[in-house]
Amino acid sequence: MPKKKLSSFESSIHVYRAMKRMTQQELADKVGVSRQTIIQLERNRYNPSLLLAHDIADVFEVPIEQIFTFTRIEESETMEMVDVED
Repeated sequence: MPKKKLSSFESSIHVYRAMKRMTQQELADKVGVSRQTIIQLERNRYNPSLLLAHDIADVFEVPIEQIFTFTRIEESETMEMVDVED
């Protein structure tokens, strides 16, 4: 069976915001995006551009890799087969 490549992208923005006691709006203002963008990033529903990821890492003074984690997972593709009896 062919293997399907899956990936996982997670952010720890909320952790770093809490350590700096920063609101979502304050972070959004510092990096030039909307508060909604920060919310979507924190919920892992939006993948930032490299430039935005860099700007966020700069605000927290840490490498990008500490805030954003990208993992590639290989998993066997499963296909559901339905038996049809006549």
